[in-house]
Amino acid sequence: MTTILVTGGTGVLGRPLGERLRADGHEVRVLSRHARPYAVDLVAGGSGLDAAVAGVDTIVHCATSPRGGDEKAAEHLIEAAKRAGVGHLVYISIVGVDRVPLGYYRSKLAVERLVEGSGLGWTILRATQFHDLLVLLFDVLSKPPVMMLPAGVSDQPVAVTEVADRLAELAGGAPAGRVDDLGGPEILTFPELARAYLTATGRRRPLLHVPLFGSAYRGFRDGGHLAPERAAGKGTFTEHLERRFGTKPGKR
Repeated sequence: MTTILVTGGTGVLGRPLGERLRADGHEVRVLSRHARPYAVDLVAGGSGLDAAVAGVDTIVHCATSPRGGDEKAAEHLIEAAKRAGVGHLVYISIVGVDRVPLGYYRSKLAVERLVEGSGLGWTILRATQFHDLLVLLFDVLSKPPVMMLPAGVSDQPVAVTEVADRLAELAGGAPAGRVDDLGGPEILTFPELARAYLTATGRRRPLLHVPLFGSAYRGFRDGGHLAPERAAGKGTFTEHLERRFGTKPGKR
């Protein structure tokens, strides 16, 4: 089998991806800022990056930061991959990066363009938001006595393990360019998602629908981050809540 480097390999997506790749018989190298022997800050680059990519057949680029630096990190990774003769670069992006004018999404789209123009064999997969991201969001929004939600917004969350499985399949194959998006199995309104979360966590909060402003909000409200035609995921948000909190929503 092949040697595959996973950037962000200790993260929410990188960890199950590494497990799946090893189960498929690949040799996996994990790159992150603190995971030895390939502890590398991609934004800073350096000789450690060249050592990490030496002898690698495929790179799956999962490392990302909403705080910025993704483009510089991608530039360093691509240059190191070209020096090492890496044959395949797989990048995980987000559905809607070209339709929702959010700063983080613009950065992800810019990285897509860098990958496409890298001269390497490449594959790009866009996925909808992970279940855990919604849980983290609702953890914050449910702290006040009233849970304020962006009015008119829906979401299509997908199981991170399903994204990891798809990435592993792509990494084990030939470069495929931009592949079909991967969306969760159902599109639910934010109130529906929030009520499921509150029930699963045993909390009670009145919901307040707050209209927001700006082009990014309009993009989300218009469904630019959704992929209804690519609802290929199987695991639902309710099922994720059941596993996460150890109870079936409505059974507390």
